Amino acid sequence: MKKIIYLSLTLCLMVFITACGKKETTTTGTTQTAEKPKSMMGAETEQQKMINDGRGIGEIKMVSLSVPLEQERVKRGKDVYDMKCSSCHKLTSERFVGPGWLGVTTRRKPEWIMNMTTNADVMLERDPEAQKLLELCLTRMPNQNVSIGDARDVLEYMRSNDGVK
Repeated sequence: MKKIIYLSLTLCLMVFITACGKKETTTTGTTQTAEKPKSMMGAETEQQKMINDGRGIGEIKMVSLSVPLEQERVKRGKDVYDMKCSSCHKLTSERFVGPGWLGVTTRRKPEWIMNMTTNADVMLERDPEAQKLLELCLTRMPNQNVSIGDARDVLEYMRSNDGVK
């Protein structure tokens, strides 16, 4: 009787191990390895490429900058800064609640700045550079509901603050 129970448990264990394996056998006898769909791989690759390129994560894939500065954007960007950003960021290099803005346009790509402005929650969760800032400042940047157009204006104001004419 013990032999039958032992044999049954061994058989159940073998079936369990086989069922939990990575490989699947089809009805034709070929073996396939479980993989992610290619569409998911493409999305991950694009996001990782943007992170690796220093552009952050978000809708902003490419920003075209011009010299001289667009003065109307600078003015609108200052208005957005005064209303939504100045309570946490100074225009100097001094850290307040968040990091100071002086030199930010030379340290960061414009896409990263705009993605951080418009997509702060995701950036703080997934972008390594944003996470470093969070560790430094110890305060999460709140979602200010800044539109992409307003973020572009703020970027132009940041460029002006950094001495671009």
